Amino acid sequence: MYSLKKKIVFVTGASSGIGAACAHQFAQHGADLLLAARRMDRLEDYAQKLRNKYQVKVHTVKLDVRKFSEVEAALNELPQEWKNISVLLNNAGLARGMEPLQQGRVDDWEEMIDTNIKGLLYVSRGVIPGMIDRGEGHIINIGSAAGHWVYPKGNVYCATKHAVAALTEGLRMDLLGTPLRVSTIDPGLVETEFSIVRFHGDVQRADATYAGMTPLNADDIADAVLYCATRSPHVNIQEIILMPTAQASISLVHRKQG
Repeated sequence: MYSLKKKIVFVTGASSGIGAACAHQFAQHGADLLLAARRMDRLEDYAQKLRNKYQVKVHTVKLDVRKFSEVEAALNELPQEWKNISVLLNNAGLARGMEPLQQGRVDDWEEMIDTNIKGLLYVSRGVIPGMIDRGEGHIINIGSAAGHWVYPKGNVYCATKHAVAALTEGLRMDLLGTPLRVSTIDPGLVETEFSIVRFHGDVQRADATYAGMTPLNADDIADAVLYCATRSPHVNIQEIILMPTAQASISLVHRKQG
């Protein structure tokens, strides 16, 4: 196994959900954490809990990955001891809305495209050259089953996750001949704040997404991320697709009645 002890792991979207669960798993394995999110108060509270519980170093950064100038400045201004990033977890992402394309909201589209595609590009572009120079690095992207199959009214979100799949594959080709590894973790239904965000705070509609079945949770995804990150350096897990047992495909879900 590849030891994460004292390695710097950079997690975007780390204040909740999958990002927070992954940070917890990495801390358990002794990694030093570089955590980024927009909600700084929430992020710092969580970081302090990880410091206290696991005695690891945690550095927090307020970051909106949609803004290239902000990403560039944040990476340039990192203290020297935090620049040697060994694992980059591109986790920041979201869905907004679920309407037919002809009724979609342009601001929802732009938020998804700017976060899910451009944000991943901006952060990756800032981190990967240093990994190449040091001869060590692993980029792990949080994709989605929606990056493999499109579902009704998922149009733009599915397109962004197809883009993540394509960028991950392309990056793996671009880095061929270097020691860097590139993986993607692509979940089906995961119960986090994802659906609440998608439905603009409509908790009842979000809850209906998971009604009558047991979805994946953030820790399930973190387990897969950790598995990828701890393989021997000659092993690259290219892609993991996770589904709840009750989900056979992107749109075929078994739900108990009553």
